[in-house]
Amino acid sequence: MTTRLAPGDAAPDFTLPDADDKPVSLSDLRGRKVIVYFYPAASTPGCTKEACDFRDNLAELNDAGVDVLGISPDKPTKLATFRDKEGLTFPLLSDPDRKVLEEWGAFGEKTMYGKTVTGVIRSTFLVDEEGRIEAALYNVRATGHVAKLRRDLKI
Repeated sequence: MTTRLAPGDAAPDFTLPDADDKPVSLSDLRGRKVIVYFYPAASTPGCTKEACDFRDNLAELNDAGVDVLGISPDKPTKLATFRDKEGLTFPLLSDPDRKVLEEWGAFGEKTMYGKTVTGVIRSTFLVDEEGRIEAALYNVRATGHVAKLRRDLKI
């Protein structure tokens, strides 16, 4: 069973390449809240809906002092294609060895179409200004959880 993060836990720091192969570190965003979300694969229907939902709500999130980072096992070149096609304006990060996904409990066994498989567990986290987990949401739906985050954040 994968270890799961809970509110109050220290958010595991990471440095991952973005779609342009430039390093992005969670610790560089201290002082702001950060939504870190993990998704299975760029350019798939559910992941596209989810990413576009974050894109469409990004201005309000940023105005409220919240940044967004999306992480998947995709290589930077695939992330760049996804970003450009969908007009995404927040960093998409590449974790092909799944090290960060595993540290955050977002990779492991899950049920898909009635079968147990190993893969990315669609998950969203809110990290506070000091780098602690404020909310940990596992097995979220691609559609609708950005609205729930906004309600929870009162944005």
